Amino acid sequence: MKTNSTVYILYSSKLDRYYTGFTTNFDVRLDFHLHAEHHKFTAKADDWELFYKIECASKNQGLQMEKHIKNMKSKKYIQNLLLYPEITQKLLERYQDC
Repeated sequence: MKTNSTVYILYSSKLDRYYTGFTTNFDVRLDFHLHAEHHKFTAKADDWELFYKIECASKNQGLQMEKHIKNMKSKKYIQNLLLYPEITQKLLERYQDC
């Protein structure tokens, strides 16, 4: 299934922080975070790297998954997304009908 909807997580080692976002054009959005000085949160560091990316079936699914990840408010949860792919699969299933 071809989709443009992407949930992404960036990581800054300088801040030791994660940034979770959603976009329908990942390359443009990533460039924005890396080069835009006016973005409120990501302007605080210049070393953002892609930590994790989830391709979603729809914009609605992606927005719901982004909200879920942000609501967890947990660095460990984000790290576990990378370690345990089944978490992502469960999220995709949980929000598939959104």
